[in-house]
Amino acid sequence: MTDALSRVDQPVRPLAVAHRGDPYRHRENTLPSLASALAAGADAVEVDVQLTRDRVPVLLHDPTLKRLWGLDRPVSALTSAQLAAQEFEGGQRVPTLAEALGLLAGTPTAQLLIDLDEPGPAKATWAAVTELGAESRVAFCGPVAAMFAVRELAPEVPIALTWKRPELPVPAMLADLRPRHLNPPFGLVTEELVARATDAGLLVSTWTVDLRRTMRRMRALGVASLTTNRIAVLRAELDARPGRRG
Repeated sequence: MTDALSRVDQPVRPLAVAHRGDPYRHRENTLPSLASALAAGADAVEVDVQLTRDRVPVLLHDPTLKRLWGLDRPVSALTSAQLAAQEFEGGQRVPTLAEALGLLAGTPTAQLLIDLDEPGPAKATWAAVTELGAESRVAFCGPVAAMFAVRELAPEVPIALTWKRPELPVPAMLADLRPRHLNPPFGLVTEELVARATDAGLLVSTWTVDLRRTMRRMRALGVASLTTNRIAVLRAELDARPGRRG
């Protein structure tokens, strides 16, 4: 694959990944939030996926609708038709993964970075991607078990392995999983970690980088991809010359 998130060479500048869209402007994991992030110049938009009762992938981080939508029910208790019929404040609704992929049609280089916390949604999620012929427009991130489930279904799809330890995964795991990126939180990213990852043939991506000084520090360390809640700020930082202060 030749898309941005599958490159193994160090990009000229890091990729700007929008965390759940543009959540400080629009409700996270909604179509307006994704559209706003793409308009702000995101290279990719990270989204979370849950399954409805009839196993349709929809964009939602939590297993229930309570925090984001005010409905104290698991999304897995509702069919996709029941969820689509729900009326939420401002006429907003929970979008399907297929609808999110449809937004990419007008942005030929942008991708969805699909975050899976568990293996369970992997099969239905990949089926939705392949039904739309969108294999080249997606990458996946998440912990080990979820990414192994993805890898079994999709031998070539780019994977960013979410990793919360200062040491690298063991070589046997890397050989089986074949991630493109090691994906630790920014607090774990050091010059030594980036160097060791590079020696292992990995790029480093990181999350969730919202402060300008942290964006600059990650860029100086050679991080290849930054995920942020402030995509317009990150885009401006990455478009500026290295070392230039805004």
